[in-house]
Parts: sequence; structure tokens; C-alpha cells
Amino acid sequence: MGRIRVLSDNVANKIAAGEVVERPASVVKELLENALDAGATRIRMEVEGGGRKLIAITDDGCGMGQDDAMLAFERHATSKIHNADDLLNIDTLGFRGEALPSIASVSRLTLETRQSEDAAGTKIEIAGGKLMKVEEAGLPAGTAISVRDLFFNVPARKKFLKAESTELSHIASLVTHYALAHPHKHFELHSASHNMLMASPVSTHAERLYQIFGGETLDLLIPMAAEADLERAGIPEPPPWRRSEDYEPPTPGKVRLHGFVSKPELQKLNRNSIFVFVNQRLVRDRLVQHALIDAYRHIIPPTVFPVVLLFLELPPNEVDANVHPAKTEVRFRQQTFVHDFVRDSVRAALMKARPVPQFTREISAQPSAGAALSPGAALPRHLEVAQEVPAFVLTAPAPPGRTAALAFEEAEFIDGRGIVAAPHLASIAPSIAEHELPPPPNDCAGLPEDAFEVEDDALAPQLASLKPLGQVRDSFILAVNREGLWIIDQHVAHERILFERVLKQRATESVPVQKMLMPIVVQLTPGQQAVFTEISDELQRNGFEVELFGSRTVVVKAVPAGIESCDVEAMLGELLVAFERETQALNLEAVRHRIAASIACHAAIKVNMPLEQNKMEWLLQELAKTECPMSCPHGRPVVLRYSVKEIQKAFKRI
Repeated sequence: MGRIRVLSDNVANKIAAGEVVERPASVVKELLENALDAGATRIRMEVEGGGRKLIAITDDGCGMGQDDAMLAFERHATSKIHNADDLLNIDTLGFRGEALPSIASVSRLTLETRQSEDAAGTKIEIAGGKLMKVEEAGLPAGTAISVRDLFFNVPARKKFLKAESTELSHIASLVTHYALAHPHKHFELHSASHNMLMASPVSTHAERLYQIFGGETLDLLIPMAAEADLERAGIPEPPPWRRSEDYEPPTPGKVRLHGFVSKPELQKLNRNSIFVFVNQRLVRDRLVQHALIDAYRHIIPPTVFPVVLLFLELPPNEVDANVHPAKTEVRFRQQTFVHDFVRDSVRAALMKARPVPQFTREISAQPSAGAALSPGAALPRHLEVAQEVPAFVLTAPAPPGRTAALAFEEAEFIDGRGIVAAPHLASIAPSIAEHELPPPPNDCAGLPEDAFEVEDDALAPQLASLKPLGQVRDSFILAVNREGLWIIDQHVAHERILFERVLKQRATESVPVQKMLMPIVVQLTPGQQAVFTEISDELQRNGFEVELFGSRTVVVKAVPAGIESCDVEAMLGELLVAFERETQALNLEAVRHRIAASIACHAAIKVNMPLEQNKMEWLLQELAKTECPMSCPHGRPVVLRYSVKEIQKAFKRI
């Protein structure tokens, strides 16, 4: 007897479930996309236990008859494609017909559906892939699916799920961004105890952004739109495909990009705030993400990322959606063109909204040969600069708290590769402004690689012996001892001191608290609301008095001593966003450390702040007493040392 066997449908469905159903949010994604494909205008979702206990989605779409409802649970049964050629012209979110049988194989699923022309609807119950009941029922037009006890028959998969708050946050984020992509539709998301999202139909994406995130976030986003002609770009039309009878061809030869990109001052520490929809499908595409990062090059530091909500629309035969089991990735037929189109379109929008700062000498700048300014055309990457002026590239703003004046003479040291500017700027006129610099590098140009090394051994005694000489730009303390010349970042030094102090106060429950003269009201996103419920007790133990005030709103009545009222909303938002994107279950110690780090950062001495001699001496003495004086809670270096030996080498004495 041979060793190769054909797997049963039950086993095959569970294997498919392992590819399609990664977590509860995967179930929500598949069912939500089915509702959108069915033409629903109102979609209501309810979850319990982070989606483990219950996921229920109700829509007012076209519904199904009994025969179709039964066939929907057969593997690869679908109404969205008819032959192999249709795979090259996919214009729906779902198409493979494997989601429902995969979900039903690892849960207790109930389907209720009725077409508007039918007198009665159909109710189907399935448990672990086994059909339990089929019956007629009086139902409203549309479809309702409830998924209970996810992974009840696959306990090994259930163990890999994260905390309820983490899974709920993933669901909230997914639903939020599909609501952003479809502003004309009504979306609701309810958990067991909260109404997390209630988005009524609006006419534009901007209105939906305002509806969900508020005016302050919308003010930090730049609307953009661009269109390119594939034929004019030198890209031939693909060969004609045989299309199914009900296929409606898209606008031939056009690629369109529209949405919102963030201003340089809005920055994130990871790519989790980059959302891209390709033909209204939410994807994590590396090609598009690379194009976006390339567009922001020299506008924001390389260690931070923008906030992006973009919609890329192109003919279905230009994109392959059948390259990932969960349909979260796509492949473009003309990858180079799509990459450059996205990069140049976003770059042009940024340059238009934020012109290059102006400097002290007038220089002439002409677009590169062949540059065009028509929508979607390639933006010239370099400009010709007059020879008598040093070439330079402006560094972008870094996170708040790292500001320093940038003089024109320093520009060549920062980067000597060339100027990047909007092609319509013919000259740059006099002006010197304040620019925020990126975190200090590990070494300095022109110096040996170990010139600023600091040994861990006996570091505290060395710091205690330092004598401050003064400040550089009121931001960095210069100090000396027998070991050499030291540079101390005053902000992160104070941050380290306060961080360890906050942790000690939290351990002894002696955190000093200051009442707000006027309570501050903070709006939360659905995902942030789920996180707030999880960390509210720890916030209270760290000096925050924050209470829920209706749906997705909290009121801050007290904060830890030292926090300015103007920083409270931003600080709370930063904490919630950081925990919202956490992929692991929230660990109490990690929560405690992150809250302490945020308190320390916002209460610490700022850059561009003059310090008296006794204040600098106090700062160095307190830093020497800390357990980890060489780095701040966020990992940035606190002190740099230029040793006597390296000074002697620089002066050619040894």
C-alpha cells in the first residue's frame, strides 16, 4: 500500500484554516470583505472575549438562497470567478471560496441569510466542520453570521492567541481602516461592554477621518491625489484576457493614487501606521511601503515612520491578488512603475505642502533634463546647484525634545550629496530657522570609531568627578575630568534620573500627584479604548486619575507631578498607541516601565534650556547615582566621552 493519501475534507479545511484564520481579526476580515462584496451598506459587528467567544457580523447585502447558502461551505465554491482567466481580472475582495469552510471547521458557526425576493430565509448551523441543522426561517434581507468558540477543536492553535485586549485591538484597527476605506457605508463595532465604533455614512474620506480621529489628526495630514497614464509612461497594455460575462472593465490604462500622508512633524516609531489599500483591499505590500519610506527620505529621520492612508487604484489585470493565503499581499505587473509613481506622487505632495526652508545665499536650481510636472509624472530627484554654494540636504524633524539651531555653515557636514527640493522653486532666499536634529550618531565624522566609547566599569565614579564647563546650544553639557572631555545630553540625562525615581515611587506607592485646574477630555480610537481598559489600573497607580466619560472618551483629572497640562493629551495618546500596537500580551512589568519612561520624558529638562552652574552640577551628581547612567529609557546614549588619549592622537602628540 502506498504511503501517500488523499486528505479528508475535514482535515483539508483545518489546514486551510491554519493559513486563512490566523487570529480572530482574520475571521472578521474575511466576513467583513464578504459583506462588502455582497453590496452591503450597513455592517454591524459584535465581539466577545476578544473574538474567541463570539464574532457576529450582520449586513444588508444581497443575501443568498438556500442552495447557494449550502454551497458556500464547500471548498473553493464561489460566485466571484468562473474560470482561470478570471483570476487575472479580480475586482472583488474575496474570490477563492475557502474562507467560510475554513472558519466553520474550527468554530461553531451559524449562518442566517435571505434574498430580498425570497419569502423565507435559510438558517444553517455547523460545528467543527460538521453540518448540524438546515432550516427555513423568517429573516430580514441580508446575511448574519455568528462564529462562536473559535479554535474550540484545535486547542493548540488557541494557545497561540494573545490577551483579549490585544486581539480586540487588532479587530478594532481592522474595522476602523475598512471604515476609512468605505466612507459611504455604515459601520458599527460593539464589544461586550463598549460601543467601540459607530460610523454613519459620509460623502468623503476626509469627513470619515474627522469622524473617527477628530480634527487635530486631520490637520496633521496632507490630502493628495495623482493619476498616471500607463501608455504615456511607456508601459504597454497587457494582452486581452477572456472576461466573464458580468465583468465590468476598469478605466483602461490609468493608475490613480489618492488619500492622506502625514506632515513631517507627525512621526511614529514603526510602520504600523502605514495603511495602503490596493483596489480597496487592505494589504501590507513591501513595494509600496518602500516607495513611501523613499518619498520621506531626508524629510523625516530614518528611524521614524509617517502616518499614511493611501488608496491605489489600477486595472485588475495589472495586479495579482492571488499570491498570499490570507490575501494580505499583492504583486504588480509593472513593479518599478508602481514604486516610482507612489514615491514621486507622495514626494510632490510633501514638497507642495512643506517648501524647502530658505537660507542666506541665493542659488539657482533648475529641474533635471526631461523633468515633467504633469500629474503622475516622475519628480526629478536632484537639482543642479550653483558651484559656489555648498551642497546640502536638510535633515527632517525628529521627535519633540531634540531641537537645536542649524546654522548654514553646518549643512555641508550633515550631508554633502546634493539638495532635494520641489522642482518649481527657482531660488532659495535668506532665512535661518530652528530645525530638530536626529538622535546623535554612534561616532562622529573624521574621528576614530572608538573616540566616544564609554566603558561600563566604574562609570559612576567618573561621572561623579565631572566638572561642568558650560553648554552647547543650551542642550548639551560639556564637562571634564582626568579621563577627558565629556558631552552629556541634558534632556536624556534628566530623563534617566526621573525614570528610576518614578519606578521607586511606584514600588513604594508614594507617587506625587497634581490635580488639574481644568479636567482634560481626550478622545480615543476604538483600539485605544480597548487598551485603556487594560492599563487603567496601572495608570492610576502611577499618579493618573483618568475616568471613562461616555463612549470612546476619557477625562484626565490628575497627573504625576512635573507633567505640564499641555503635554497630558499627547502623553496619554503616545502610551495608548504604543500598547495598541503591542504584538505580545501586555506584561505588567513592561507596562510599568513604559509608563515610567513616558512620565520621565515629558517631565525632564528640555533641550534649548539654559542651565545655571549649580543645576548642571546637580544633574551630573544625580546621574552618577543611577543604576544605568549610560542610556535613557528609550535606548539613546546619555553621555559621550572624548578620552585624553584620543585628544592626544588628534593633536599628533602620540
